[in-house]
Amino acid sequence: MSAAGSNSGWEVVIGLEIHTQLATKSKIFSGASTVYGAEPNTQACLVSLGYPGVLPVLNQDVVRMATLFGLAVNATIAPRSVFARKNYFYPDLPKGYQISQFELPIVEHGEMVITDADGNEKRIGITRAHLEEDAGKSIHEGLDASSGIDLNRTGTPLLEIVSEPDLRSAKEAIAYLKKIHTIVRYLDISDGNMQEGSFRCDANVSVRPMGQEKLGTRAELKNLNSFRFIEKAINFEVERQIELIEDGGEVKQETRLYDSDKDETRAMRSKEEANDYRYFPDPDLLPVEISEEYIEAARATMPELPAAKEKRFVDEYGLKVDDAGILIATRSLADYFEAVVDATDATPQIAANWVIGDLAAALNRDGKDIDESNLAAADLAGLISRIHDNTISGKIAKQVFEAMWDGDGSADEIIEVKGLKQITDGSAIEAVVDKVIEDNPGQVAEYKAGKDKLMGFFVGKVMQETKGQANPGQVNQILKDKLSN
Repeated sequence: MSAAGSNSGWEVVIGLEIHTQLATKSKIFSGASTVYGAEPNTQACLVSLGYPGVLPVLNQDVVRMATLFGLAVNATIAPRSVFARKNYFYPDLPKGYQISQFELPIVEHGEMVITDADGNEKRIGITRAHLEEDAGKSIHEGLDASSGIDLNRTGTPLLEIVSEPDLRSAKEAIAYLKKIHTIVRYLDISDGNMQEGSFRCDANVSVRPMGQEKLGTRAELKNLNSFRFIEKAINFEVERQIELIEDGGEVKQETRLYDSDKDETRAMRSKEEANDYRYFPDPDLLPVEISEEYIEAARATMPELPAAKEKRFVDEYGLKVDDAGILIATRSLADYFEAVVDATDATPQIAANWVIGDLAAALNRDGKDIDESNLAAADLAGLISRIHDNTISGKIAKQVFEAMWDGDGSADEIIEVKGLKQITDGSAIEAVVDKVIEDNPGQVAEYKAGKDKLMGFFVGKVMQETKGQANPGQVNQILKDKLSN
């Protein structure tokens, strides 16, 4: 089965449930650590394990983080929200229930704007975002025929973000996911690390005949934690459901897992309805009451959000829209770019070109994030300034950049030690041009006969003679003057 097949005559309907681990130092209902990577079961406290006599105490920081998210997506912050016990039995849920929010979540009725396949803006509704505790993790690898349970993650605070079924393709789903991912990182409420499970999602996927209002039977794709795998899983599931219906079968409401090795989904269990979980208010936790004063205080701490920053980069700095979109991907990258701009007289677009181009390539090559860059923003700005003031050419700058990246010194130090200053003396360049013309009479004759493309040949020869240090603009102008005589 291939996800590349045609969906002609069918409409895809997708809703996402995003599980975002909140970046608190302690768990949602206890003081146990949330640091990732500890030895299994060393951070499973008595509260998370549900021992008799212990009582949960709400971590106030999760309320602040949920409020910030609600404000960022233009949602309603509930003046009163309630925690409930969601009862189900699974090996990694030691209490036999999960503390979550059901009827009265902390955030409701938000929205996210994405760009659809036609390049138009599309509003995706956010039904709710509620607080809950994470479950543990079942371990199957490396244990032969056995399974292990690591309960370190139990009690880690989650914000579950539930969308309306407004998404109509895997690409729209990924666009929405990436927007949410960027926002939670901008707000500094989650590290968004998908490999560590800090940002993962369940996708509810169904299909219906084009024009039909009634929703089709959905399948839930569980625990997806890679943008690439989420897109592949949705595409496979869409094709599976269409093929099943067209062959006379029926889609079952069930939970399915995605096998990335086989690029297919497979049934895990029949899908439970909300009433199967037997929700009831948690008797040990008071309702959360949030005042308007609290909301406004949270609003005052909000950073500039991605959409506003992207618009400002275009309007204030004159950047290309696509470049601005790349630079605002993370707050760290955007801050780095602005620091470069502030430290050089070159245009912001030139700074953007270097950050998006050579710097990004070096980071990618070495597997580093912008926060781990070998060059501080001031260092890169120093290099760009030497291009701007004609000390070096753009081509030589790439050589200097690599030397800087390898730790050989600042731009000025490398230029001086290696003798890379650009030749801007017109008489010196003219002498080299004269020599090149004299050494290549055949090409000169062809150029004068109308073969204009040979200009590149002459420029290359001059740059070769000057070891790339002649000012390219002066070289071109002097060549044109000489060859037109």
